[in-house]
Amino acid sequence: MLAREIRDRLSTPWHHGERIDLTGIECEGRLDLSGLELAGVDFRNARFPDGIDAHDAVFQGLSWFGGAIFGGEVSFSGTSFRNDARFEQVTFSRKVSFAGCEFRGIGNFNGAVFEGDAEFAGVVAYGNFSLEGASLRQQADFSGAEWLGGLWCDGVRLPENADFTDTQIHGRLWLRRALTGNRPLTADRFGLSFGYTYD
Repeated sequence: MLAREIRDRLSTPWHHGERIDLTGIECEGRLDLSGLELAGVDFRNARFPDGIDAHDAVFQGLSWFGGAIFGGEVSFSGTSFRNDARFEQVTFSRKVSFAGCEFRGIGNFNGAVFEGDAEFAGVVAYGNFSLEGASLRQQADFSGAEWLGGLWCDGVRLPENADFTDTQIHGRLWLRRALTGNRPLTADRFGLSFGYTYD
């Protein structure tokens, strides 16, 4: 499916409970959704060989990306997810940026694989944010992020130099089986944590 065709289908008014079904598609060309207001979308098991640019976009509805594969660079920097954003089992083959991203629902990255650098600096998440079982293999920048609904990191694998400078967790912080390099991820890596910590 051509990238411009996908863009056209998503550039429609959002109606509660509705979504654009694009499950399993393969995007031909780099998908540019930057700055757009978008309907709810189901991209489960889709393939984006040339990546996606959705910086400063607004995803109004539920956003499913589970099992998607991104071959090129990915930008969701400054993007607002107004509902749940589900990235379970996603593969990011190159650099991905969620810097300055806003998650008003949950942000779910369970089992996601980040083969390139991962930027989450300045993220604000209002619902639960989960990295359970995710693997971040290069640089991982979470500096200045704020998780108002808690942070779930059960079994996450992070690089040793993962940056949690000036981060804040306002709900539960779950760190069981979480590693940075070959060492346990501990609560003292974070700036402030106001809730319960499970490690």
